[in-house]
Amino acid sequence: MKETTSAVLIIGNEILSGRTKDENVKYIALKLSKIGIKLAEVKIIPDIKEEIISSVNDLRKKYSYVFTTGGIGPTHDDITSESISKAFKVKYEIHKDAYKILEDYYPPGKLNEGRIKMTKMPRGAKLIKNSITVAPGFYIDNVYVLAGVPKIMQAMFIDLIKNLKSGDPIINITITTDLYESILAKSLEQIQKDFNNCEIGSYPYFNFERKIGGVNIVVSGKDKSYLNTVEKKIIAKINKLGGKVKQNNSL
Repeated sequence: MKETTSAVLIIGNEILSGRTKDENVKYIALKLSKIGIKLAEVKIIPDIKEEIISSVNDLRKKYSYVFTTGGIGPTHDDITSESISKAFKVKYEIHKDAYKILEDYYPPGKLNEGRIKMTKMPRGAKLIKNSITVAPGFYIDNVYVLAGVPKIMQAMFIDLIKNLKSGDPIINITITTDLYESILAKSLEQIQKDFNNCEIGSYPYFNFERKIGGVNIVVSGKDKSYLNTVEKKIIAKINKLGGKVKQNNSL
């Protein structure tokens, strides 16, 4: 069975400048993991039309799904929707259903030019519901276009996730040891070669005040019994090398 993969394209000068901290990737990754979709790439780009067009076209060919965040608001620098229209070579126009949603939401005379802009999308796009501020996101083919504001993005994601092709959930088992990476490196490399139906990640941690450290080893895959076997191999190797396992848990 072909693996279902995805990418997140973060669009916004405010992320690249450091003025705004991205909070969306972690949320998307965890939600996708639970339905068996691997997040394989994250890319951050500025609000530049050519960058958005080339990135969208590249990622949508490589992955099953692409999720963009940011750039669909009412201001002059919100150019994601127009850029994606150009990426798909379709007309950028007012979506009648999106317009009706905003027309019904705002009092008479309050549907200004900026708000109308949020109803403009690629021709043929389907709407993603927004239960927070009502202005919808949209998707076209395998590209899902979401707001950058975390709470709004999350509301949109809850609506769209039911339409995604899901598989077996991705299980993560974490093993924490007081051994350093340099001590474990060769052993983990060999275990990964022996058990290639999972992914083994090594993430060091340090407490500089207490002058202690170690490694969080994360084993990821879809077969729990297989992962349990790998976990036992790793723990046995840690014990053999004189280390201690502080905790281990799975998600």
